Amino acid sequence: MTKSELTAAEAIRSRRSIKSFKTDPIPEPVLQELVELMREAPSSWNFQPTRVVLIRSKEQKEALAAAAWGQKQILQAPVTFVFAVAIRGWEKHIDSILKTGVDRGAWPQNFADWIRANAPGFQEGLGEKQREYAMKDAMIMATTLAIAAESKGLGTCYMNGWDEKKVMEIIGLQQDKNYGIALVLPLGYSTQPAKNPGRLESSKFVFTDKIPAGQI
Repeated sequence: MTKSELTAAEAIRSRRSIKSFKTDPIPEPVLQELVELMREAPSSWNFQPTRVVLIRSKEQKEALAAAAWGQKQILQAPVTFVFAVAIRGWEKHIDSILKTGVDRGAWPQNFADWIRANAPGFQEGLGEKQREYAMKDAMIMATTLAIAAESKGLGTCYMNGWDEKKVMEIIGLQQDKNYGIALVLPLGYSTQPAKNPGRLESSKFVFTDKIPAGQI
């Protein structure tokens, strides 16, 4: 870790949603390191359903901003990450995923064989919840990126205000129930530090074993 980098705890405490970005470019080595750190995010069965598109060109920024009802962060930030999901993408990559797990010594072969035998049925049994599971995995990856970016002095803004159909068209996805958009995340240098708006006290949202009556 370089002297200027924040620890994970410091990054979590300092991260805020940035609404105004400088147009300064992100050094390419920094951007590529963030991509590699993001890649380490976990996913259910390690099936890695997230597909990430980096929006960098002026034309694509303008199109994405229009799909996000004119929110300026996308136009200002040098890069915006679009987190999409391929809900059944695991079918294409399962052989590679299992082989890599075995080759790296993470899983014994019999465990990889068990995944191959059981995971497809589990996925099918989820029904429409397959989309929900994939979206959760994408959000985990987006959060991993946001904390990594904060540690390097970069700001992010979780954006949930956009037209999914239009975003899918912009990044080249066909309208298909097997795809979806989880999150849009502009990334860049903040024009000014954002203040902490505060959070609820732990006693109001952290409970042991069950939520007491009347505490929701």
